[in-house]
Formats: sequence, C-alpha cells, structure tokens
Amino acid sequence: MSQNGRRTSAKPSGVEIVTQSVFPGLDPATYRPHALHAQERMWPETNCYVDLWIEVLNALGLPPEAMLGFTLTQDFEGDQFTFFKVPLEDLEALYGIRCTELAIYDRVECHVAEQIRRGRLCLVEMDSFYMPDTRGVAYRLEHGKTTVAINRIDLENRTLDYYHNAGFFRLEGEDFDGLFQLGDAGGALPFLPYTEFAKFPRSYPAQVHLFREARRLVRFHLERRPQDNPVAAFARVFPSQVEAVAERPFGFFHKYAFNTLRQLGANFELAASHLDWLAPDGTLTEAAMAARHISEVAKSVQFQLARAVARKRFDPLTTALAPAVQSWEDMMRVLVDRID
Repeated sequence: MSQNGRRTSAKPSGVEIVTQSVFPGLDPATYRPHALHAQERMWPETNCYVDLWIEVLNALGLPPEAMLGFTLTQDFEGDQFTFFKVPLEDLEALYGIRCTELAIYDRVECHVAEQIRRGRLCLVEMDSFYMPDTRGVAYRLEHGKTTVAINRIDLENRTLDYYHNAGFFRLEGEDFDGLFQLGDAGGALPFLPYTEFAKFPRSYPAQVHLFREARRLVRFHLERRPQDNPVAAFARVFPSQVEAVAERPFGFFHKYAFNTLRQLGANFELAASHLDWLAPDGTLTEAAMAARHISEVAKSVQFQLARAVARKRFDPLTTALAPAVQSWEDMMRVLVDRID
C-alpha cells in the first residue's frame, strides 16, 4: 500500500517494471484513424469490438475491409440486432492473427504487462466510467462495459495507451487506478474481466491471399445469412417497442437506439465497404449500394425515433423501415447470383 492509501500494482513475476508496448512509436496525439472511421461516414463508430480491430489492423498496415464478410450474417434477435463481431477464425485465416481467451487469475494489469512484453495485444473488458475518450457519454457519468485493446502500459507511472472505438487514446493517474480497481480491497483480487489476447505472425500475407480468403469467407457467411429478412422482422415490432421505450427515462432511448438502429446501420455500411473492396471491378456495386441504403435508412429512422419518443406519436414509424426491408432483399439477391 502506498503512503497516500492507493493500492499499488503487484510486480509481475519475472517482469521488470518498465514501459511496454506492442507497436512502438505510436502516439495518441498524432495517431490517424483508418478511413472506415472517417467523420464523413454515416456511422464513424460501429461497436467497440469491431472498431478496435479496424484500428489494430490499421496499425499493422493491413486492410480491415477484408475481414468484414461476417456482416452478412447479422440478424434481428427480438430485442436487438446482432452485436456484430469479427469471428476469430476469420482473423487467423485472413491475417494469421491468433486470438483466444487469456486466463486472468492475478492482477489484470500484471497479466497485461506480461503479454505486452511478449508482443501480444490484450483485449480487455473495461469500465468506460474511467475512460476519458468517452467524455460526455460515460466518463465519470455512468459505469458501462466496453472492450479496449491495450498497446502500451506503464505500471510505475500509471499510464496506458489503448485502442477504443474509432481511435487511439491515453489515460493516466486516477483513471488508471479506477480502471484496474487499485483501491483498497483488503488484499482481495478485484472482479476479473473477460480478456482475450492476440498473437501476431512473423510475417503477413500478400494481397492475393487476402482477396482469395475474403472471397471464400464471404461465400461461407452468405450461406449463414438469416433465413428470413431481419429488417422486416424488426419493422414488425419497431413501433410497439418504441412506444414502450417512450415510457422509460429518456436516457434509455440512447441504449435502445444503439442496440437496434445503430447496429443495423453500422453493420451494413461496413458490408458496403467490404463489397467495394472485394470487387473493385464493380460486379458487386449494386449489392454494395443496397447495403449502403440500409445504413442510410437506419440513420434517418434514428432521427424519426427521437421525434416519436419526444412527441409520443408512433404511427409514422409503421412504414419507416420499408425501404431498408427491400434493400436487404435486393442485396442478398445480387450476392446469391454473383458470389461463386
């Protein structure tokens, strides 16, 4: 225990406490996000898991567009759209990156330091209450689960560089203490989060391999698409769900919108980017346009949702998603016809 009452981090066995980083030289102050996170896009941020992989691949100089075939499998789950995540098998097949669960049985920061020392990137579920990049949304406002990828950790100086959402950030001091639960807990270990770690290959595949594997994976994921139109399933229950949301505190609106319209719209904007990358000859442009239209409709309907909740008028929502319903059918028709 330090003199000011802050519980200090235990030294990992056999590890010298020095600043460690997986990708040396990266500075949050000068980092430039990938084009998939450009502010001009309809959904500059998607969800924490996919966003961080986009930026990790960006740091490696690899095209994240190649991994996005899984977006074709998104379904409506009754109360939300699938929280879409890149399958770990796809990361390995495409880029040679092996990602698996890391067992956490000691202080989290000690495990992270050890793996970073070995050149592995740790993906850790963290509390956004202590993450300054969520300022105005969660930082010091509410506790929420989110996933970050930790590139650099300095246990002695209590600083951390991490990928989260659409960028690369640094936190320090009290935020570091809060994130790793370094308050006095009577010697007991804090709650241990789910953690994955990524092992990187010695060399990365050529572009021809990426195109070949991405084509194979998009065929595989196309076969796994929902049997019934998920946008149509959502449209049938959307007005009644919004009516129920309107009875909740207004903050609940943001959670509902994130897990429905944002996941739908962001998923299919990424699908469009994948199809454009996969077929530079234009053979999948029609499908990409349909996917992008789903994204546009979801963005527009999110504004309609806010008005409906504020005014308690839900009838306009009955047909609001109809264009996206048709675009999903059009996209799948083109893909079934042209993906072989």
